Amino acid sequence: MGREDTLVTLVRDRLRLHQGPPSRRLAGALADLAHTGLISPGTRLPSERDLAQAVGVSRGTVAAAFNALCEEGLCERRHGSGTYVLGTPSFGALLQAGAVRADLSTSVVPDPSHLVLPSVDPAELMRVPSGHGYDAMGDLRLRTVLAASSGMAASGAAASGAAASGAAASGAAASGAAASASKASGLVAGAWASGMAASGMAASGAAASGMAASGLAASGPSGGGSVGPKDILVTAGAQQGIDLAARVLLRPGDRVLVGDPAYGGALSVFRRAGAHVVAVDLTSPQAVADALARHRPAAVYAACVDNPTGTVAPLRHVAELARDADVTVVEDRALAALVHDGAPPPEPLAAAHPYGTVTVGSLSKSLWGGLRVGWVTAPEPLLARLTEAKVDADLATSAVAQRLATDLLERNPVAPWLAELGRRRDHCLAALSAHLPEWTWTRPAGGLSVWARLPGADTDRFAAVAREHGVAVAPGSLFSPDGRHRDRLRLSFALPPDLLDQAIADLAQAWRAYER
Repeated sequence: MGREDTLVTLVRDRLRLHQGPPSRRLAGALADLAHTGLISPGTRLPSERDLAQAVGVSRGTVAAAFNALCEEGLCERRHGSGTYVLGTPSFGALLQAGAVRADLSTSVVPDPSHLVLPSVDPAELMRVPSGHGYDAMGDLRLRTVLAASSGMAASGAAASGAAASGAAASGAAASGAAASASKASGLVAGAWASGMAASGMAASGAAASGMAASGLAASGPSGGGSVGPKDILVTAGAQQGIDLAARVLLRPGDRVLVGDPAYGGALSVFRRAGAHVVAVDLTSPQAVADALARHRPAAVYAACVDNPTGTVAPLRHVAELARDADVTVVEDRALAALVHDGAPPPEPLAAAHPYGTVTVGSLSKSLWGGLRVGWVTAPEPLLARLTEAKVDADLATSAVAQRLATDLLERNPVAPWLAELGRRRDHCLAALSAHLPEWTWTRPAGGLSVWARLPGADTDRFAAVAREHGVAVAPGSLFSPDGRHRDRLRLSFALPPDLLDQAIADLAQAWRAYER
């Protein structure tokens, strides 16, 4: 089969996943193939006549589709030569920013300087119950500390939960894990619930408030009961948790409902799984109900703190409607602890959909991303399938990283970092107002970034200009299922204030150059 024959086959397959006029469906199919890398940059598309005949549409339909792709910046027409696919921005490229003075493209903790570090004993870091370190579910001590934030440690249930987990641990190791949980429960629970405490919201002790903040509560089949170590799968960050959920839940051609905009890392995972990503206004119960009925998705992906916008919206109706439709929810709670201005952390969606929610969490946004430590909770037998996928992917998360993460959790409540992030957010917004008054934004209620609108701009192109001026930014198209939001940028405000000042001054220069 020739290259063009293969392309036509792929286009026909993707056409069935799109709705609307024929030209819009064809443009969407070609855009999907470009975004997933199945059509590489520089590829010459078939002529309008050849593609029309092969796909069974009019030549005018193909011309309109090509025009739409050119307007979106995905393709370009070359006089006398044809229509070619351009290089498209990729989410993974954000972590390869290269040599820039300031990187505002990644919504991450910029460095570990805010952490109180433990004294490191290499032998202790490598001391795990199994000896070999290949613990599929994760380190017992870390899982016990995480479970403590859902109230396990207060009653001594952590030790029994550890035994029930089936981990091959000695009595000394189990008692050590329980002692660690007892020591950390107040720190972890109180810290992760700092937003709740600041708001004056009543809570039944530090453990209960920590349960709401961490996202570990209500993840088990009891729907509101405590989560034990046996209910937690440690992952290499929240990104791997999303990837495992996609491996278990999705098949090529399945549909996934997402917000618009949505976290670009999740969109990349779903596309590579061969799924069709459907944009829905998740804040509208009617829109969610209509989308569930129309698309019959395999899953709904929802973030309790939206990335990139920083919006914190009530989404319980998403879980309730998905439960009634027998659709699994993947809730991303990586930013759950980072809710600003004293507001309470969002309620876990598993409280409303206990038998059908995969909850993904992470330490990357509050401790440090370089740890690559996150977790997943889900009801059985779904958790067992996620664990099998984890073993297939990488056997186990680094034992050393897990032990270090546990020590860091015990020493680093999130409240000081959250307060510092709030100050950096306000500093960033003030600098944007001073240097770039034409840009607009909504003050983010959570997370580490601001979602800015650039009037009349194509931010894919502006990102290249900004890089020439020493600043990396994330264009809005990375956060859209269909390449929209091209007038938007996600800008991290997590850098120290002096670096933010320099970065925004450089952005202002880039903006003036772009406008010329």
